[in-house]
Amino acid sequence: MAKNRLAVVAIGGNSLIKDPARKTVKDQYLAAKETCVHIADMIQQGWEVAIGHGNGPQVGFILRRSDIAVKYAGMHPVPLDACVADSQGAIGYALQQNLNNEFYRRRMNKRVATVITQVLVDKNDPAFANPTKPIGSFYTETEAQEHVQNDDWSVVEDAGRGWRRVVPSPKPQKIIEISAIKTMLDSGICAITVGGGGIPVVEDENEDLFGVAAVIDKDFASSLLAQSIGADLFLISTSVEQVYLNFNQPDQRPIDVMTVSEAKTYLDEGHFARGSMKPKIQAIIEYLEAGGKKAIITSPEHIAGALRGETGTHIVPDGED
Repeated sequence: MAKNRLAVVAIGGNSLIKDPARKTVKDQYLAAKETCVHIADMIQQGWEVAIGHGNGPQVGFILRRSDIAVKYAGMHPVPLDACVADSQGAIGYALQQNLNNEFYRRRMNKRVATVITQVLVDKNDPAFANPTKPIGSFYTETEAQEHVQNDDWSVVEDAGRGWRRVVPSPKPQKIIEISAIKTMLDSGICAITVGGGGIPVVEDENEDLFGVAAVIDKDFASSLLAQSIGADLFLISTSVEQVYLNFNQPDQRPIDVMTVSEAKTYLDEGHFARGSMKPKIQAIIEYLEAGGKKAIITSPEHIAGALRGETGTHIVPDGED
């Protein structure tokens, strides 16, 4: 029997929140259900799938709850690495339950499980000297400066809306649970992993691991996952059907196919927004330059069509089209 093709599908944390009026846990569960239908289609077509996901809004909610509990109920604060772990469990639960239900409805003999995943980062990564990623609540300047003095936070003023904590965003180096993930995939179990980019951990002089207050970009972590398992496809599921040149301009045009060299040129020309499409393209370039075969960017509802080559943006190594 031919071995099934192997894919990593990266889902954005924002994709679980349709709009500001629909962001409760139930709303996010229903959004996850829609995405899982399309992933189940993919698995039914013969793909083994590892799922990575974002967690930006969800970690923000967890931090906000922690702030309120500290301020009004005298509770202890929740460290950022624990918040990432919390979000991995909650989002993983929604995805795996919906996928299991979809497998059952289709009479598919498949299973899915969530791996609480640690990702090693370099404690000397330059990002630690330059925290840039805003997280959590908005504070008054007085409150923010109290956190600077008492908790050693870095803070910035955020576009007139208040002050926010900023943390480093180091590059992922190694997925700690990669052996378990490979074993699951080899056994035909869909793995939900590197949630929120993974729980960032560093090694001490004894090679013991401990969590750090940082966030890892989920696209770079999913790219590392795709490289580590030798995935045939790296698919990023996002809010747009295709990637565009001159996005949101009168002359915007979709990209059907681009090579790594073309993607680098478009990056240099500034076509892809920082914090939006840019890290996705960068993560895909890393995957392809490490020997990956193909990548696709599209929206959840267009995954099936993109796999047939009918839509989506396809990024391929140089010399292919």
